[in-house]
Amino acid sequence: MSGREGGKKKPLKAPKKQNKDMDDEDMAFKQKQKEEQKALEQLKAKASGKGPLASGGIKKSGKK
Repeated sequence: MSGREGGKKKPLKAPKKQNKDMDDEDMAFKQKQKEEQKALEQLKAKASGKGPLASGGIKKSGKK
């Protein structure tokens, strides 16, 4: 009796997918996504420097 009989068995690894040939349309789409991601990162960095935008609302005290 071996020590690995009980418990979950590990699933077999799936074979790696081969890179399919990308045409110009796919390349342009990926490039556009990268640019949009960079723009979002810049906006996040810009916004994080400032304080909260909407700090209004009901403020709760620590008392109960």
